[in-house]
Amino acid sequence: MNYRTFEPTGEKISLLGFGAMRLPVIGGDHNDVDEAESIAMIRKAIDSGVNYIDTAFPYHGGKSERAVGKALKGGYREKVLLADKFPLFFVKSADDVVPIFEKQLERLDTGFIDMYLLHNINKGHLKAMKECNVLPQVEKLRDAGKIGRIGFSFHDDLPLFKEVLDSYPWEFCQIQLNYMDAGFQAGVEGMKYAASKGVPVIIMEPLKGGKLTDSVPDAISRLWDKAPIKRSPAEWAFRWVADFPEALTILSGMSSMEQLDENLRILSDADAGCLTDGERALIGEVAEAYNRITPYSCTGCQYCMPCPSGVDIPECLQYRNDWEVYSHNEKMRELFNMWFAQEHRPSNCVECGACEGQCPQTLPIMKALSETAAIFE
Repeated sequence: MNYRTFEPTGEKISLLGFGAMRLPVIGGDHNDVDEAESIAMIRKAIDSGVNYIDTAFPYHGGKSERAVGKALKGGYREKVLLADKFPLFFVKSADDVVPIFEKQLERLDTGFIDMYLLHNINKGHLKAMKECNVLPQVEKLRDAGKIGRIGFSFHDDLPLFKEVLDSYPWEFCQIQLNYMDAGFQAGVEGMKYAASKGVPVIIMEPLKGGKLTDSVPDAISRLWDKAPIKRSPAEWAFRWVADFPEALTILSGMSSMEQLDENLRILSDADAGCLTDGERALIGEVAEAYNRITPYSCTGCQYCMPCPSGVDIPECLQYRNDWEVYSHNEKMRELFNMWFAQEHRPSNCVECGACEGQCPQTLPIMKALSETAAIFE
């Protein structure tokens, strides 16, 4: 495993971080975590050199924190930096901070969180953070010895990222970055800006929620086949991020042992400067090709859920995107009608707009749902 240095302390952080947002589940139910398999995966990752584990209050309906806590028993807690996030989207007043934090400690069954992030800062959540005096409450928890470092995760535009970064002496930050999002949200420029200020950067969504690796279109596969050195789509995506020395660690939400094994292999080899100029150009071609065929850049993060009307928004957007990626394949209508439950279909959308206020990608979800209903219903 390759390691990079957390400059403020000199600690060595594994280039691969374990993101506990997409743990293996039972029967396709996102909130029914397969704890036995999750624990086995997390422990194998740690045994293989991974020392950064990331979870959050809402992941898997709260069951991610519990699974992580169980996985870190038996001496594993002492081997890692544990990262968790305060859910700004749930806070109503300063009085909410400590009870939510104590709930997280209870789920994790620990007395200390090494890396504590204010989760998903955007314009709306930034307002709530200020109005509810969240930071002073979090600082008190740090001063009481319950938190190590204070950071934030971010999903909004670059100017706001710089404003947030400049507003407080953050000890680290976490941004979405992959070769499709080089100029999206904080992007490469934001990463380099943070690094220039001495703020370590954690990378999330390196595979864009699996979109860069699952069911790769033929047009994209043909581009990858042009490379003299053959690599999997996951390896190309990870190497693109690892090529930047400013990335401290790269979080991957792994759902199977096979994914874990591949990621361990890739990030034990990839490091800063691991791409040639020709390979960087090829990845640029792939990004351009994807941009031509993918209408909505959804990562499946579930922040838009639950929908008040019961719509399965990520699944709807997946169908809408795949309709374009797979060239209007009529078999998709058969699959939609066979498998998509009526109560979760896009036609149930009443355009309340709740989803768009939570979307980290700021997607026009209501428009996308309307299009999906028109195509498939």
